[in-house]
Amino acid sequence: PFIRWPETILESKNLNSSVEDIKGTKEEKVEQKLTEKKNNGFREKFEAKHRATDGHFVRSKAEMIIDNWLYMAELVHAYERKLPIEEDVYSDFYIPTGKVYIEFWGFENNEKYLARKKEKQEIYKKYDFNLIELTDDDVLNLDDVLPRLLLKYGVQAY
Repeated sequence: PFIRWPETILESKNLNSSVEDIKGTKEEKVEQKLTEKKNNGFREKFEAKHRATDGHFVRSKAEMIIDNWLYMAELVHAYERKLPIEEDVYSDFYIPTGKVYIEFWGFENNEKYLARKKEKQEIYKKYDFNLIELTDDDVLNLDDVLPRLLLKYGVQAY
């Protein structure tokens, strides 16, 4: 017995991306794209140089604090995970347990950043993704803020 998949499924970028993730072939393609593409995008401008307790390299001290909090709360999480959509959008953090995406909004006084923030918020809304948005003030009070926000999506922090 075998299955004959429709062409639309076989050509799905999301499906192919997921298969590449599982097979471990995606990183090779990502590295190839990065060397080919020499633009000054966000990832090139802000190197992930802060090492979190769990070994993730993140781009800011605030992201490091969030990552460390998730690790200490024993929550499985991914850093800079691509959203399962056609658009090339990455979340700051992803928690598979509740299918929750976390965005930390840090550069609130930068026009380009604010435009990108609005664009990303619209994408999260368009696809009805579970989204937690954190600010600098939230990072100062993660123990109070994050468990409450996670609980909305059925994720128990403690």
